[in-house]
Amino acid sequence: MSKPLTVTIPHQLGRQEAKRRLTEGMGQARSYLSAVATSMEDHWVEDRMDFRVVALAQTVTGWIDVQEDCVNVEVQLPWALGMLANKLKDKLQHQGTLMLEKK
Repeated sequence: MSKPLTVTIPHQLGRQEAKRRLTEGMGQARSYLSAVATSMEDHWVEDRMDFRVVALAQTVTGWIDVQEDCVNVEVQLPWALGMLANKLKDKLQHQGTLMLEKK
């Protein structure tokens, strides 16, 4: 495994609204990834979601922690995807911001 990819996305929604928007957005992401993913699992415990996605013979794991004023994300990328970490980080930051800004 490469080193974890971490992203912090600030918001002004409060914890519950941010979690609601992320849950909704994750449903859309699940639909999008279903074309390439052979397995997708997620599990919420209070305000933290642990996830695992297997796609194209690569396993990605991580967690999303929803705070009152930000969302912290950590993703463990397999070595092969670790080389794309900077691009993936930008994409994750952008998509996460869109999920939280969407009304």
